[in-house]
Amino acid sequence: MLEQTLTILLAGGVGSRLQPLTSDRAKPAVPFGGKYRIIDFSLSNCLHSGLRRILVLTQYKSHSLNKHLRDGWSIFNPELGEYVTAVPPQMRTGERWYAGTADAIYQNLYLLERSGAEQVLILSGDHIYRMDYAAMLRRHRETNADVSIACMQVPLAEAGSFGVVRVDAGQRITDFQEKPAQPAAVPGHPDLALASMGIYVFSMELLQRTLQEDHQREDSSHDFGKDILPRLLAEHRVQAYPFGGETGRVLPDRYWRDVGTIDAYYEANMELLKPLPALNLYQDDWTIRSYQPQTPPARTVPGSSGNEGIFINSIVAGGAVIAGGSVQHSILFPHVFIDDEVQIQGAILFDRVRVGEGAQLRNCIVDKDVRIPPQERIGYDAEADRRRFSVSPGGIVVVPKGYRFEDLP
Repeated sequence: MLEQTLTILLAGGVGSRLQPLTSDRAKPAVPFGGKYRIIDFSLSNCLHSGLRRILVLTQYKSHSLNKHLRDGWSIFNPELGEYVTAVPPQMRTGERWYAGTADAIYQNLYLLERSGAEQVLILSGDHIYRMDYAAMLRRHRETNADVSIACMQVPLAEAGSFGVVRVDAGQRITDFQEKPAQPAAVPGHPDLALASMGIYVFSMELLQRTLQEDHQREDSSHDFGKDILPRLLAEHRVQAYPFGGETGRVLPDRYWRDVGTIDAYYEANMELLKPLPALNLYQDDWTIRSYQPQTPPARTVPGSSGNEGIFINSIVAGGAVIAGGSVQHSILFPHVFIDDEVQIQGAILFDRVRVGEGAQLRNCIVDKDVRIPPQERIGYDAEADRRRFSVSPGGIVVVPKGYRFEDLP
C-alpha cells in the first residue's frame, strides 16, 4: 500500500498573512520552535508513516525552502525509488505559473503518470501537527473510497476559515463548503463544525481525470476546496477521516495548527513553552526531523556588570549565548546573543539576532540577522512600534529580516 502511494506536498503559497516573515521565504520555510521549519512537520509525518516518494511543489520565493530540503531532507535512497524532490513551475502546460492548488498538480501530471502509483496523498506544507498517514491510507482502502479527506472538529466561530463538511452515519461526506459565511454545525454539537484539514487521498485514475476536466472549465479557480471536491460528491464516494482517531504506534495528540497569521504563528510557538505542551517535541518515537547546523552548545555567562545570564521557561537553541541578560518565556534560535542587563519576555528571536546591552523586548518576533542596539525598547510603546515595524491585530511586533536601526553603523 505505501509503496503504491505518491505523496504531493503543496508548498508554493505566498503566505501574505505572515508578512513580513514571508517577505524573503515561502511560508513552509518559516522557522518554528527554535530549530525547525514549518514544512518539517509534514515531512516528518511522511518519514514516520513509511512514505518515501514525495514531490514538493514549490513556487513563491523558494530558494530558502529548496536549500532546506537539500540540506535537511536528502536522506532517501533514489536507487530504491525513494526521494524528496522539489518541483518548481515548469510551464509544461502553458506559459503561466501555478494558478491554484489543483492547477499545481495538473501542471505536473506527467510526474504522476510515470510514478506508477495507485493512490496519491496530497498535503499542505504549512501546518503544525503529527499524523500517521499510513492509518488514513488503510482507512481509504477499507471504505472503498474514491477520495478521503482528513477532518477535525473546530469551534463554529472559527470554521469560516476552513472547508466545512457534513457527513452521514457512515462518515461519507454529503456536503463541502469552502470558507462558508455560515458554517454548518455538527449534529448534536451546535458550537462545533467539522473542518477539512487540507489532507486528501485520491485514487490515481480519478485524480488524473478530474484535474484534466477541471483544466477545461473556464469558470474554475482550479482549487481543491472551491472547485474539485464539491463537484465530486454527487458521483463519487468521498469519505471523511477523523483526525486523531487512528490507532497505531503513537498515541494521537490531536494537535493541529494552521499558523497562517502572525498571531496564530506566535501562539503556536508559545504553546511549546507550557509545562505540558499539547505538541510534545520531546516525543522519542515520533521525532521531528530538520536540518541540524553544526553549533556549539548554548550557554549562559556573566555579563560585564557581573550579572549572571539566565533563562526561565524558554527554548534556547545551540550556539545561543546569554551574557548577563534575562530571557523569560521566549524562544531563541541558533547563534542568538543576549548582552548584559537585557530583558527578554515573550519573544521569538531568529538565527543570529544580537540584542545590545540594556535592551528590553517583549511580545515580539525578530527575524534573522537583526542587531538590536543598546537600550532599545520593543513591545512597550504600540504607536512607536507601528511607525517602524509590523504589529499584528493581537499586538505582536515583528522586526523584519536584516532590519537596520538608525543608531547602528
